[in-house]
Amino acid sequence: MPRAFTPKVVTANALIEGDVIYLTSQDSWTREMCDAELMTDEAHAQLRLLEASQQVDVVVGAYLADATASDKGPQPTHFREEFRRTGPSNYFHGKQAVASQDGSTL
Repeated sequence: MPRAFTPKVVTANALIEGDVIYLTSQDSWTREMCDAELMTDEAHAQLRLLEASQQVDVVVGAYLADATASDKGPQPTHFREEFRRTGPSNYFHGKQAVASQDGSTL
């Protein structure tokens, strides 16, 4: 039995900058997931993904990401999307930050 469709947003990476971006209902891209179009209809979501994938001069790697509605707009339901949403991992944070502060190495 196929799984029931869950709400999604279209996400990709900006071609030039590499930033995580999300498709809005106004056919523009935003760097804030809370401004993304949250789709609850599978056919509509697939159509929006197809439209986004054709913007090869703007985005790379477009896909549908699970999301949930909140009073602040769409929010991720999976840790991978939360990680992508919070920015690049090319700076020290978490265990890396602690190690750099006390002079130890990982």
